[in-house]
Amino acid sequence: MEKKSPRLRTVDKVKPPYPLNKFPKIFGFKLGEELIFHLAVKSTPSLEGADWEEIFAKCIGATWKPSNVGLDDVILGSCAWGAKTVKSNNPTNQKIVRLISGRNAPVYSFDESQGTNVDPNHIGTRVLEIWNERVSAIREKYKHVRTVVLIKSNSLEEVVIFEFDTIRYDPDLFRWEWNKNNNLQGYDKNNSEHLFTWQPHGSQFTIIENVPPDRLVVKVHKPDKINRVTLLKNIGFNKDWIEVKYING
Repeated sequence: MEKKSPRLRTVDKVKPPYPLNKFPKIFGFKLGEELIFHLAVKSTPSLEGADWEEIFAKCIGATWKPSNVGLDDVILGSCAWGAKTVKSNNPTNQKIVRLISGRNAPVYSFDESQGTNVDPNHIGTRVLEIWNERVSAIREKYKHVRTVVLIKSNSLEEVVIFEFDTIRYDPDLFRWEWNKNNNLQGYDKNNSEHLFTWQPHGSQFTIIENVPPDRLVVKVHKPDKINRVTLLKNIGFNKDWIEVKYING
């Protein structure tokens, strides 16, 4: 994967907010609170990317700063996170996750053709170069760059959280081939492990990650839904809060 970098004293002195994948003690409880609140007020148990970014930032005391790049949505000191969500029928025992990681379009970035008639290894290299450029740009601003993943059950009553360093990938270490659906798949040359998928239509880039043995599991009791009338009453709602005006052309 990423080539090993030399140790630098100035970099090593800049510590992250907490060790990688070792969340603060209060984090799991705070996340549980957020999940219960989410379940109580939402009509469906849906928690998508922006929700997870905001919740994660709140639980670690960071700043939520939605990013077009998607690699620095959450900021705390010298550390930046990209946040991802994945659905699973059994989060605790999930072994791998497929993380949608942006749109990497060689036709835009390099003004090159990206059809299935082009050498797959050439396109795969271009796809990784686009990814690497994004990571490099974020690493110029932050000493630590991570990805935090939420694996969620359909009901949101069980979730798994883990994080890993967001890295660049050396294109020389991977081979690429077109699959039967005309999508491009990248494999580790050493062990033939499938690590990347890229779709020419839409240019969606997916990274396949193994779920680490060390991970945080949070399970919550599903609360009753908050009644809309009761909620409005509790916040002191009155009709003066609403102004309706019809304007005739």
